[in-house]
Amino acid sequence: MTPVELSRTVLHAVRRAVDAGELSVAVPARVVVAPPGPGGTGDYATNVALQLARPAGQPPLRVAEVLQPYLARAAGVVGVEITGPGFLNISLDQAATSAALVRRILQEGLRYGHSSSLAGRVFELRVPYDVRAEVLADALVRMVGSQGGRVEIDHCEPVNLRPVPAPEDPTPLGLDAACWALLHPAPHDRPRITADHLVQRESNPLFRVRYAHARTRAVSRNAAALGFTADPGDVEVPDTRSLVTLLADYPRVLTTAGALPHPDGIGAPSRLTRHLLDLADTAVPFLPAVLPRGDEKPSAAHRARLALAEAAGTVLAGGLTLLGIDAPDHL
Repeated sequence: MTPVELSRTVLHAVRRAVDAGELSVAVPARVVVAPPGPGGTGDYATNVALQLARPAGQPPLRVAEVLQPYLARAAGVVGVEITGPGFLNISLDQAATSAALVRRILQEGLRYGHSSSLAGRVFELRVPYDVRAEVLADALVRMVGSQGGRVEIDHCEPVNLRPVPAPEDPTPLGLDAACWALLHPAPHDRPRITADHLVQRESNPLFRVRYAHARTRAVSRNAAALGFTADPGDVEVPDTRSLVTLLADYPRVLTTAGALPHPDGIGAPSRLTRHLLDLADTAVPFLPAVLPRGDEKPSAAHRARLALAEAAGTVLAGGLTLLGIDAPDHL
């Protein structure tokens, strides 16, 4: 279950409580779910009870107590605890949730994380004749498009997209490295245009992301040579939980990274580059556990690990594609 899906589950719980007459509020258009803060428990937490307390005319703790059983009965939820003034802390069925998530990613492919949340909306970007502004606008066209929206770019005053310009021409870096160099820093940060973006070592963030993707593809090729394919299931390897969490959070990152909530606002593709980097750094240490070792025969566990590795590679490729950067199978 992704944060977006869990958000819908929370909204459904609110709607059921309202229909049952236990709460008298208008069901909100959206609620926020996020990893628990200090003192929290479980996989995700939501402040929906605090959000609804005033319109409901009840203390947040009471609203949380009303919503708790509705959430606890939702599919994929194994526990709901109330902490602090009324935060709902949600624990998910990790085995079932992980397998379903991986299956979904493999089925949707590069379109995983795409949605219709911005369907019908058109945003105008007025950009200067500047290479970084052009690259940023181009990425936003694809990212907003992935959420069903459309971006129209114009070169006129007053501009509403003016990132800090590159200190020099990035063209000598080549298309992929130049795009990363201009997109990875936040728009208000000064980009570095150096040959460091071309070196194939861990100090280069772009290399780490593309290397992780290429490794997932290599693992798939090696598995095929051993005669087995991916099959989503329970993955009992340390630290896979953080990998699954990053995969589940990808749709939310796409939504926020490409968000253009106001006609004069801008998104920040740098949020996507940072997420891809976190995913790559989490996936690479997991990959050695995918294939059988020595005389070990491929098992259901190996097939499930392979499915998780292929899902990670799919998300890395999808993210790079939205940034306008190639995701090679060999590196």
